[in-house]
Amino acid sequence: MGNCWFRWKPSVYRVSSNAKSDSPKVQSPSKETKDDAKLPSNPEEVEDLRRESATNPLIVFTYNELKMITGNFRQDNVLGGGGFGSVYKGFIAEDLRKGLQPLQVAVKVHDGDNSYQGHREWLAEVIFLGQLSHPNLVKLIGYCCEDEHRVLIYEYMARGSVENNLFSRILLPLSWAIRMKIAYGAAKGLAFLHESEKPVIYRDFKTSNILLDLDYNAKLSDFGLAKDGPVGDKSHVSTRIMGTYGYAAPEYIMTGHLTASSDVYSFGVVLLELLTGRKSLDKSRPPREQNLADWAVPLLSEKKKLLNIIDPRLEGDYPIKGVHKAAMLAYHCLNRNPKARPLMRDIVDSLEPLQAAAEMPKTVPTVIEVQR
Repeated sequence: MGNCWFRWKPSVYRVSSNAKSDSPKVQSPSKETKDDAKLPSNPEEVEDLRRESATNPLIVFTYNELKMITGNFRQDNVLGGGGFGSVYKGFIAEDLRKGLQPLQVAVKVHDGDNSYQGHREWLAEVIFLGQLSHPNLVKLIGYCCEDEHRVLIYEYMARGSVENNLFSRILLPLSWAIRMKIAYGAAKGLAFLHESEKPVIYRDFKTSNILLDLDYNAKLSDFGLAKDGPVGDKSHVSTRIMGTYGYAAPEYIMTGHLTASSDVYSFGVVLLELLTGRKSLDKSRPPREQNLADWAVPLLSEKKKLLNIIDPRLEGDYPIKGVHKAAMLAYHCLNRNPKARPLMRDIVDSLEPLQAAAEMPKTVPTVIEVQR
């Protein structure tokens, strides 16, 4: 087979795969090209492509090994699902393969119905997470590319997504300190992507794509929409419009021009969700309050009105000055002018003083509405 697929770059992907999220997806129309058929489609080709940029060793699992890890994909091991497929909790036993340590994992299985689009998404995650490593990015342990099977194996994140923790009617409300810890960790993850040697724009930053470990450390997951950022004297990347309504930056939806500022806008929406306890889009609310950013931004700079929109489940247990600082940070991130938004490194610096020691629950809640 020729090496035409070496030219593939992880640039055009699918709509976001979090089916349980209420936020509708935005996706510009496209036509599958003949180049899709030239994408790497077996482990040898994938590894040849990875060698060009990979820095992280990944394990190539067989499908039979994944059956052992997940208990033959038992339904009671299902953690969640989405457009890509189902995610299973699994365990790598010591006797599975020589040299592997016992480890809990999350196994994301492509459902096989999305043709090349699903394969593109799968390959994007293998490529990006094979070359990026940071405490605030979820760790990809390995993958399976056998026949029609496309599977990703991640570290297991015990507390699931921020979305499920923040909006759950079952779990205890997240404290102010934990919310700021989540914002800080997620911001560090985005800053790392933006400032990598080859900058990466995440493009799908939202609460369902931020996962939490036992100590509420936030890690970005799902790189299926990630795209290489502009280089040289280019100000933006022109691309298909893909993402999630309520989180996607308005100028990106209007023009298809993607910049790091697009991620900053999405971060501002997530920070708003952490502040208010409201979803980015909520059709159950009055018409003027359904779009969180449109409703909340005018109130963020008014100190007298600000406290009225803070999540009532916090029951006033938060520092007033900290709330004001976080609100103004969200206000600047959501500026309609992308050039006026702060850089992610500056956002990290702004959030650092808002960190406080927080009492973490000693056990994982019995109900975890979990990882995607």
